[in-house]
Amino acid sequence: MKKILITIAAAQVLLMSPALAKSEDVYIPANFPKKFTKEYLKQIKPLYKSVSDDTVVHAALDMLKGTNGEFSRNAILGENLSRRPVNILFKNLAEINPEYGSFDALGWKKGKKLYIFINPRHKDAPPGALAALLAHEALHQDEYNSLAEETYAWTMEASVWCDILRIYPESNENLHPLVTRENTLKDLFEKGNYSNKYIKKSVHSNRGYRNLPQTSPGFEDL
Repeated sequence: MKKILITIAAAQVLLMSPALAKSEDVYIPANFPKKFTKEYLKQIKPLYKSVSDDTVVHAALDMLKGTNGEFSRNAILGENLSRRPVNILFKNLAEINPEYGSFDALGWKKGKKLYIFINPRHKDAPPGALAALLAHEALHQDEYNSLAEETYAWTMEASVWCDILRIYPESNENLHPLVTRENTLKDLFEKGNYSNKYIKKSVHSNRGYRNLPQTSPGFEDL
């Protein structure tokens, strides 16, 4: 009887072990493209786990393949000024600065590490919209910023969103605020005949950028 009780107790300990209790199942939101099956997400996880623990970020980064955001994807994976992967986190931006509370995302440098903080309200956004947002934020790799840099980053975001809609048209979930942002940029991009003409005007009139210099390292041309 004593031996049986010990065996049962040992089995209970094993069942309670976090390593064994942790489920390998991957939850796939309805707004993920069909390509992202449980098997596929498990397959790509090792490539992106150094960047983020969030499945939606893994999907977003993977969706940058074959778009104008390839550079940004490679930058996030480590081909950047820090030579390290960029950490991507959903974070209340007001904790950094109350003025950032309404921002959609923020590129951040701390010491030698680069971060991209995304407003938690976008955690349920279509991964394609997050992909376009990340393509923008990955261009901010140092402590400097400028109107030229923001113009380039916003134009990149619009261009990538156009690519995403071509490859993954189901990403155009119009009711989500991040998709509204992307479609607004897309309209400006198309209105300027796929140039930065109107995006540049929008950047220059943005009160949040009113104290930025004209140029910054790597972004000398407007």
